[in-house]
Amino acid sequence: MQKISIDPITRLEGHGKIEIFLDEKGNVANSYFQIPELRGFERFVVGRPIEEMPLLTNRICGVCPEAHHMAASKAADAVYKVDPPRTAKLLRELLYSAFYCTDHTTHFYALGGPDFVMGPDAPVAERNILGVIHKVGLEIGGKVIQMRKYGHTVVEMIGGRKVHPCSSIPGGMTKGITEEQRKEIEEMGRWAIEFAQFSLKIFNDIVLGNKQYVDLVLGDIYTHKTYSIGLVDGNNKVNFYDGLVSVVSPSGKRIGKYGPNDYTEWIAEHVEPWTYLKFPYLKKIGWKGFVDGEDSGVYTATPLSRLNAADGMATPLAQEQYEKFYATLGGRPVHQRLATHWARLIELLYAAERWVELVTDPEITSPDVHAKPTQTPTEGVGIVEAPRGTLTHHYWTDERGVVTKANLIVGTTNNYAPLQMSTNKAATSLIKDGNVTEGLLNMVEMAFRAYDPCFGCATHSLPGQMPLEITIHDANGNPVRVLKQFC
Repeated sequence: MQKISIDPITRLEGHGKIEIFLDEKGNVANSYFQIPELRGFERFVVGRPIEEMPLLTNRICGVCPEAHHMAASKAADAVYKVDPPRTAKLLRELLYSAFYCTDHTTHFYALGGPDFVMGPDAPVAERNILGVIHKVGLEIGGKVIQMRKYGHTVVEMIGGRKVHPCSSIPGGMTKGITEEQRKEIEEMGRWAIEFAQFSLKIFNDIVLGNKQYVDLVLGDIYTHKTYSIGLVDGNNKVNFYDGLVSVVSPSGKRIGKYGPNDYTEWIAEHVEPWTYLKFPYLKKIGWKGFVDGEDSGVYTATPLSRLNAADGMATPLAQEQYEKFYATLGGRPVHQRLATHWARLIELLYAAERWVELVTDPEITSPDVHAKPTQTPTEGVGIVEAPRGTLTHHYWTDERGVVTKANLIVGTTNNYAPLQMSTNKAATSLIKDGNVTEGLLNMVEMAFRAYDPCFGCATHSLPGQMPLEITIHDANGNPVRVLKQFC
């Protein structure tokens, strides 16, 4: 049996590999999306004070520390049973909205976008952010850098640091913002709205304006009909920071919503022997294996699933794009996974609009940013929407507030089952009769890039290098070709 290893996979955060096994005819017999490193943060935090969780867990990832900072902060609030003042909540969400703009920008232009802007078969040396800038122009590259700069500036103003923010604590924030800072943040937010609209125009021109790409998006190769989950506000509109988790079936029916304290009634985890990462599934439906449909408990937690799980966007410009999205793709829900890139840009616009809404709230500069915890700490759960999926932090403490147990379900972990299904389907659909090219292997990788996975969050390991080696074996197991990069 012939074996193809994509190890590690590229243009994502963290480390993983895809093992593809071909039968004697050269067709895919099976494939495995493997996470070879062991996660460990749930053990690292035991014995530490709960108030340290927002600082410790944001070290899990250098790409999305803000997500762990917020989930841990909300969990710490719950442990102490303290409700932060409204201004503290506004500041947290403002920081989080700016972070979302930065993160979604990074994925579209540097990670997922090159597959569309440059083309799936483009040379490896060009299929990256530098190739994108060369094709669309240096001016656009400058805008991308500016968006990231503005986002990190807001995170530093509110969070205390550009990376690994430190201002959210049990009961609220350590500090507020001045009127001078508010004006500067508002100006950057209004620029972010223009940038988001500009990015949507690029997607419209390059992707939606190219029939080959539209056929690829709408085709069966990257389609799976699974359940969708995502946080929604009281009006069932998309929200990143607060609300209830909406669960919608493959047919688009909402089967329920759950709050942080109820997540164990909805989510269970399946284990396979060939990977260190677990496979969450909907407990009320059950684990039926790596299959989609109404009877399978497999679900997704992505920008696409958040749009599917909601009734719309809470800001006007994003709502217009939301309506265009579903009108173009045939109505709700959408199951074509490559459409996640479009959904991500709609969320980018929502985050920018929400940024301006929050910074223009009359209470945003109030000095009332912290409520002192007074109750005995016990147990608490915090949930936010990380850019790549629903993020849950659950802590148990003793009466001193020292963590005795922790459970983290990160966005990428939520998506592990559909990631396995998507890469397997892409490999099975694309690799025929032993025809294996670099372009086809990249199209297999495109199946997981739509999810924007972060295995730094999911596995919590530091292997120390990012080698790439793809070995192709013949039917007798003999290596016939080896491709190496950074080895």
